[in-house]
Amino acid sequence: MKTLSTLLTIMSLTAMALLSSCSGKKQQGAMPTPTFKTGKVERQDITLTQKYSATIRGRQDIDVYPQVAGTLQKLCVTEGQKVTKGQTLFIIDQVPYQAALNTAEAAQKAANAALATAQLTYDSKKKLFDQQIISDVELQTANNTLLTAKAQVAQADAQVVNARNSLSYTVVKSPANGVVGTLPYRQGALVSSAMPQPLTTVSDNNEMYVYFSVSEAQFLQMVRNNNNVEEAIASIPELTLQLVDGSEYEHKGKVESASGVVDRNTGSVQLRAAFTNPNHILHSGSTGNVILPAEYKNVIVVPTTAAVQLQDKYKVFVVDKDSIAHSQIISIMPQTNGKQYIVTSGLNGGEEIVSEGAGMVKEGQKVKN
Repeated sequence: MKTLSTLLTIMSLTAMALLSSCSGKKQQGAMPTPTFKTGKVERQDITLTQKYSATIRGRQDIDVYPQVAGTLQKLCVTEGQKVTKGQTLFIIDQVPYQAALNTAEAAQKAANAALATAQLTYDSKKKLFDQQIISDVELQTANNTLLTAKAQVAQADAQVVNARNSLSYTVVKSPANGVVGTLPYRQGALVSSAMPQPLTTVSDNNEMYVYFSVSEAQFLQMVRNNNNVEEAIASIPELTLQLVDGSEYEHKGKVESASGVVDRNTGSVQLRAAFTNPNHILHSGSTGNVILPAEYKNVIVVPTTAAVQLQDKYKVFVVDKDSIAHSQIISIMPQTNGKQYIVTSGLNGGEEIVSEGAGMVKEGQKVKN
């Protein structure tokens, strides 16, 4: 009896194990259909933005160099000071130039005196010649002396003008309204027009120029979309300037011109935009980013999560009426906002695609939204 009981127990345990194994296999074989988010492809209008590195310059950045050499006697402005056109910036030692002017004026007076003497001599000789007392040679000699005296007066006058100008150049004035830049030279420094660094730079920062570059292909596309370069520039919408701290400048800018040549090294075209600067927040020499919006009308747009990149191509999964996913190669525009792609070929409006998790979908797989 004990042996029979033990045998029944073993058979019962074996049966339970077999049932458990069959049940596990049955549960393992029933894999659920994966769920993916899908959506219909539709045409729409979209505005994409792109960032371009930019440099900021004043409308006028004028380097101020002295026109005469000498010792810098006085700095009349400080760095960052607002100045007006004609305002005195620096004074160079005037003593040698004042002495040169005095010498030139003295020579001018001597030349005028010599001219007066030559004129008297000629007039006297002319009367004697008319009375046939002297020969024609003596009269001509007196006339030549008079002409020489007149030339010496003209030369003396020019020297006075030159000396006076040189003296005036010792007072270096601002060539325009603006803001004074750095002052690398201090009182006592020897300066001249040949020095490598200017006395300062006066920047007109009421309006700022922002320079940035776009690719030759992008600029060509702008021109093709319009009749000519001028209309292409006019069609560019207002720009946003992002400052170095990441904030956006409060005023919008407008592209005014494009360079007439393509940079050989970078293959890009430089554009210049103008920004008003009423609060003088922008400074010449600063950098930032230009945010350029581009409007696209009636285009097919898909989320970036719906596309899978295959080297230089992209594919999406189109879902048919039986919820089967089929891969489809598409072409997209290089411009993107990081969240959406503009499809140029491979999709039609109304098709349903896997909009999220496309990288996990397999060809011919059944998906359930």
